[in-house]
Amino acid sequence: MASVRKRAWTTTKGERRSAWAVDFADAAGARQRRQFDTKREADAFRVDAEGQIRAGTFRSEADRVTIGAVVDQYLAECRGRMERGEKMTRHHFETVEGLIRNHVLNAEYGVGGMKLAHLTASKVRAFRDRLRGGGVSVPLTRKVLGALSRVLGHAVANDLIAINAAQRVEVIARRDQGSTKVVPPSKDDLQRLLALADDDFRTVILFAAASGLRAGELWALRWRHIDFTASEIVVETRVDRFKTEGTTKSDAGVRKVPLGAVIAPVLKEWRLRSRFSKAADLVFPNRRGGYVNHDNRMHRSFRPLCLAAGVSSLRWHSLRHFAISTWIEAGLSPKAVQTFAGHASLEMTMDRYGHLFPSDTHKNAFDAIAASLLNPAGTQTAHGGAESAALAR
Repeated sequence: MASVRKRAWTTTKGERRSAWAVDFADAAGARQRRQFDTKREADAFRVDAEGQIRAGTFRSEADRVTIGAVVDQYLAECRGRMERGEKMTRHHFETVEGLIRNHVLNAEYGVGGMKLAHLTASKVRAFRDRLRGGGVSVPLTRKVLGALSRVLGHAVANDLIAINAAQRVEVIARRDQGSTKVVPPSKDDLQRLLALADDDFRTVILFAAASGLRAGELWALRWRHIDFTASEIVVETRVDRFKTEGTTKSDAGVRKVPLGAVIAPVLKEWRLRSRFSKAADLVFPNRRGGYVNHDNRMHRSFRPLCLAAGVSSLRWHSLRHFAISTWIEAGLSPKAVQTFAGHASLEMTMDRYGHLFPSDTHKNAFDAIAASLLNPAGTQTAHGGAESAALAR
C-alpha cells in the first residue's frame, strides 16, 4: 500500500517549505516516491498508482518522461534502421518524421509536452478532434495517429508505459469521405492515353497497366527480374524518390506476377532497341541508365498526356488500379489478386476492390429467399427443394 505524508524543510535562505510525498513499492518491489504541492494531488496519485500496481500496468518512468522525449528515442531507432537498410527507406523515415514533428509535437495543438502517464485514450481522441477541427483531412489525421501509435508502441516495448492509448482511436469520416473503394479507369480511358503516347512511353504505360506494379517497383525493375521462359515478373525491390533502392513495401510485396502473352513480345522488342539490355540493367531507365525521377516523369510526360487525352483525373497509381480490376474481371480469386498485387492482407484487397468481384452467389441466395416467401407454407416442390438447398448452403 502507498502512504501519503507531509514533508517540511528549511531552505538555504532560511525559508520554510512543505510538500506532500507519496511512498510506495511498485510491482517489482522497488521503492518509489513522488512529491506534490497539495494533499489532494498526492491522494489522487496514490489512488491511481495503487490501481495500476494491482492491474500490473504501473511504470515508474511514465509520469516523468514526456512524449517528446520518447519521439526522440523512436526517431533515433528509425534512423538507425534506415542506415542499416532494415525496412526503413529515407523516404519512409522523412515521411514519419514529418508527421510527428509537424503534428504530434506541434506547439499549438500537439501532445509532445505531455507526460506519458497522462496520455489517455480520451486525450488522444481530443488530439484527434483538434486535428480535424484545424482542417486536417481524414486520411492525414489517420496517418498522424498511426505515427503517434508507433511512438507509444516504442514506449511500451521499452517498459515506459504498459498500454498504447492511441491504438484503438478511430478517425470517423463522412460516408462520402471514408470509402477506400477504388474506382479504376475505364478501358476507353487507357486506350486514349495509349493512342496519344509516343512509342517509348506507350510501352511503359502498357506494362504498368498490365503488371500492376507500384511506381517504385516499376522503376527498380531490372531485366534479371523478367523470366520470359516462365512468363513471369519477379518483384523484390523498389526505389524511392531519393533514388535509394531497397526491399518492397512489405514482405507480401515480394512476389511473382504473370507476364501476359501480349506484353511479353512488347518487352522483348523494347529490350532489343534499348541501350541498357544486360541482366543487371534497369528495364525502364533514364537516358543515362539510372533511375527515373518519378516526379519529373509525371510533370513532363504523364500529366500533359492525361490532359491531352481528356482524363485529367487519372494518376499514375490509377494504372495499378486498372491492372487489378482486369484481374478481377478475368475471374481471379480474391486470394490470387492479393498475391499478385502484393497486398499485406486479404482484408486490404477486399476493402479496396471487393465491390468489383462478382456476387452471383449472394444474388442466388436472395432469389431463393424471395421465392420461398411466395410458396405456401409446408409446400415443397422440386424447385422449392433446390431453393432450400441454396438457403442451406
